[in-house]
Amino acid sequence: MKLSSQLVVSSLAVFVLSACSGGADQRRQADNDFDYLNTPSLENWTPLVGSETRFYTNYQIPQGDFKGGVGNQVDIRPPQQVLELIPGARIERDNGDVLIWLLRQDEADRVWQTAQTMIKERDVKVRESSDSRIETEWITWVSEDETTPLSARYELSRSVKNGRHLVSLALIDWRQGDQSVAPTYINKERYSGLMANILTARYDLSVRQEAERKASELVKQIPISMGTDRSGLPVIIARSSYDILWARMPKILPEMGFKIEERSQSQGTIKAKYSEPDDEFWQEIGVKPIELKSVVYTFQLGDLGNRTSINVTAPDGKPVEEALLKDMVPVLAAMAKKHQ
Repeated sequence: MKLSSQLVVSSLAVFVLSACSGGADQRRQADNDFDYLNTPSLENWTPLVGSETRFYTNYQIPQGDFKGGVGNQVDIRPPQQVLELIPGARIERDNGDVLIWLLRQDEADRVWQTAQTMIKERDVKVRESSDSRIETEWITWVSEDETTPLSARYELSRSVKNGRHLVSLALIDWRQGDQSVAPTYINKERYSGLMANILTARYDLSVRQEAERKASELVKQIPISMGTDRSGLPVIIARSSYDILWARMPKILPEMGFKIEERSQSQGTIKAKYSEPDDEFWQEIGVKPIELKSVVYTFQLGDLGNRTSINVTAPDGKPVEEALLKDMVPVLAAMAKKHQ
């Protein structure tokens, strides 16, 4: 997805997915039947002569000057939720604006810095900027749920209220196609929420990247040796956490001659086809070549807390022989050291 002056709704994972099919109107509107708009006006109840009338408040229709859309003007899409990806933050909605409350200044500083980074990375043009306020130029949202491109301008600001730090995001200008109009509450809620989700997702990414960097610094070298799993079967043991080893495997395996074809971090599996490296590789690392066939092997990583098990299975689903696992140990160790 390209996010510069144009934001494409349908390709962001943080955006609401529409389960409806058909055109944009069908995704926003109820399916046909607006017969209720033809309902006759209510009439006063006329009791029969001599009868005793009793009224129950359970069915009393509220009185007042209520405003809102009816018929095909009603947007049936679920409200846009803001992803709570900022630890320790409390997120509120106020008339469509997004308020991010934080207890410490360093947390607010980090959110504000993330907002500046996001704007720069997405090539969002800025109209005004200061230490506590950013006002963007027009940003266009292209969505399958909308009949025309929608454009918005945003204001991000930071302040301190009652001893708490606040970073707020507000939609301040709205345009449908080439026509500037006042944004409805639904417009503000949905599209300020979408922008806030880009911010919170970027914050979450920076936190995970920093955690991975710190963890990698703590583990400069990953000791690798033979061991056994809980059932007593031979496996390779890496004295490293699962996340650190998983991040390094896509660099380690290709240099060992494995071409990665499929990965699943949630299942801990990596499928890769083996092609034996040249003699120069084996001479460089100082170990004998591995006697593996040129087929697809599955590496199964197991999370053991501060250690990670590595099991290797052949295409038929059977584990490779213990001797082959032992041959892999010095090769894995050499590659892990190279990519420390």
